[in-house]
Amino acid sequence: MLKQSLLLMFTVLILTGGVLMQTTAQANPLPNGVAAGDIDQTSVVLWTRSEYTGGVTFEIATDADFVEIVATLTAEVADPLQPVRVEAADLTPGTRYYYRATDSAGASASGTFATPDETGTANGLRFGVSGDWRGELAPYPAVRNAAERQLDFFVLHGDTIYSDYPSPAVPVQQATTLEQYRLKHDEVYSAHMDMNTWADVRASTAVFAMIDDHEVTNDFAGGAPPASDRRFAGESVEYINDTALYETGLQAFQEYNPVRDEYYADSGDPRTAGERRLYRYRTFGSDAAIFLLDARSFRDSELPSTLDVSPEGVLAYEEAAFDPERTMLGAAQLADLQADLLDAQAAGITWKFIMVPEPMQNLGVVNASDRFEGYAAERTALLRFIVENEISNVVFVAADIHGTIVNDIFYREAAGGAEIPANAFEITTGSVAFDAPFGPTVLELGRQAGIVTEEQFNLFSVLPLRARDTVLSGIVNDLLVEQGYSAIGLDDSGLDVELVEGGWFVCQTYGWTEFEIDAETQALTVTTYGIPHYTAVMLEEMPEDVLALEPAILSQFIVTPQ
Repeated sequence: MLKQSLLLMFTVLILTGGVLMQTTAQANPLPNGVAAGDIDQTSVVLWTRSEYTGGVTFEIATDADFVEIVATLTAEVADPLQPVRVEAADLTPGTRYYYRATDSAGASASGTFATPDETGTANGLRFGVSGDWRGELAPYPAVRNAAERQLDFFVLHGDTIYSDYPSPAVPVQQATTLEQYRLKHDEVYSAHMDMNTWADVRASTAVFAMIDDHEVTNDFAGGAPPASDRRFAGESVEYINDTALYETGLQAFQEYNPVRDEYYADSGDPRTAGERRLYRYRTFGSDAAIFLLDARSFRDSELPSTLDVSPEGVLAYEEAAFDPERTMLGAAQLADLQADLLDAQAAGITWKFIMVPEPMQNLGVVNASDRFEGYAAERTALLRFIVENEISNVVFVAADIHGTIVNDIFYREAAGGAEIPANAFEITTGSVAFDAPFGPTVLELGRQAGIVTEEQFNLFSVLPLRARDTVLSGIVNDLLVEQGYSAIGLDDSGLDVELVEGGWFVCQTYGWTEFEIDAETQALTVTTYGIPHYTAVMLEEMPEDVLALEPAILSQFIVTPQ
């Protein structure tokens, strides 16, 4: 009987041209697609997840038909819920590559990436950024157009999962086990309703993945002692970045993204020595450099939040924030950033993009503790360094606040001091899908604080989206000016900037932001795409309407470099 079965299987293979295994694979494809990341001029990390144990083969070619294969690498799947990664070296700068992953069952998926140009060439650059997406809001139509934009890379700017929100894959308030964290990541990178926008994006270009807080738990401070936070209390380690919850969350994050496993040496700072090093510095010809910051793993405890916007309240908050001992980045990471900024400037690189999950711009003292404003002394030290060393064309790119705000950057030397221009600007971006966006969230906070009247609140809900942004930006600007800060926008920034479409405040939608540098003029065009925000209930009750949403341009401006 066994002999007859084997003979039948052999006959089927011959009659079907040997595609029996491929037929099986089509029913069980690589569930999260493929990804390439952490690229530099000569290397890349390739990634996939297979539902089968056994070997996975990665092939890299210089053509889409895989005739000219330049590298073949293998990895072993021990646990189907644990992805595999390989690192390819000896690549050629400024080259388009194609790659594919094939697992032990014959399932296969392919993608593409381009290695950056060497410094000294200016061929232009186009990349995307967004952050903040929750599992129950998949499959994320807000980024559905990113894969067709021919991007050089995409920055996954933190809060890539929400481990502390229930979702269909993990219906508990807080993930705690490695399996739960893995399921959270698998959920956001899997297909939903026959759509997988993240698989499309990650196959279309290289990605750089970053953490914020929700990869572990809300608003954690990795450089604080466990006793300072009841969620970590009781563990006999010096810092939260050595606790079980942190280590579990970071392990799953690095497993589910094409990120190198790098660690700090003995840096002289006990909060960073031996810890994961997520900071990265990459150059892209002479067009741009990016600096990816980990703003969570080494920060001190956040200050108590305040809703007191009186002059006395603002001054008291600033005085606490200006404590010179407080750090968000940790001494080792700040030193790396400063050294690399000097390197980029000396190399003649035009644009310097500092990717920091939380905003650098002043948005006032309300809820400022989580932002760089809550670490004012370090914030001032970094901005003063940029000014004193004449580092030009610095752009801070943040996420986390679930909306797009474009603003020039000022700093103060002390609490209540005069504002000093930093010759830099910032844009926040996203969220991809977090209910609710910045606009309605801030409006509700304003109502609770008595800043927004019931009449204003009720009027806001019936206005068109752009009118809502206009009304809310006016309220926010009034508050900023009252607190002694500059109003939002680049109109009075001194930059050579042209607002092409929309405004400086886009906070009612889900979306992402594209940055494009012109090869000849080096002008930077910043475009924010978005869709109306939706809820999990809307996705369940009217899925066709949600999945049909197409990203539209909500804001666009052009900056001529200094």
